Amino acid sequence: MISTNDFSTGITIELDGELYKVIDYEHTKPGKGGAYIQTELKNVDTGATTTKRFKSGEKVKQAYIDTRPYQYLYRDGNEYVFMDNDTYEQVNLTEDELGRATNYLKENQEIKLELYEERIIGVQIPNSVELAVASAPPAIKGDTVSGGTKQVELETGAKVKVPLFIEEGDILKIDTRSGEYIERV
Repeated sequence: MISTNDFSTGITIELDGELYKVIDYEHTKPGKGGAYIQTELKNVDTGATTTKRFKSGEKVKQAYIDTRPYQYLYRDGNEYVFMDNDTYEQVNLTEDELGRATNYLKENQEIKLELYEERIIGVQIPNSVELAVASAPPAIKGDTVSGGTKQVELETGAKVKVPLFIEEGDILKIDTRSGEYIERV
């Protein structure tokens, strides 16, 4: 059990038999009445967000999430195959289960899977990845007055806006949290 006073962004709690991740929280002490914690929670299974108010100091069950390193092996149809680095056991995950992470997965890349009671509930990818440009339209001289951008396709199929000087075959550093171009490597 964890006190609502110990809430922090990113912890996972169990309410009414379902898992929720704390997205945001605010401690409020009104002039009249007891203090409370206003939280924004995301359901781990459905992805739906909800707000919930807890009394200050109220106890809730904290869900302990195990994070294990896995290696991305290959794509098989619409499933992605991962291998546990410790047991060499393979796991298949669908595009829906992986979400945006599919845009940044390269073969043999190491990622972390979040498990709750041996059930995979989430994916942690690095904050930035280096990916090659698969196709890029040519830059046309005089195309812009200042600092123009164009959209390129990366080796994973993701599309990113980049400066005009980027060409096919360049290796780019991409921020996986925002999906934005950082720099050419």
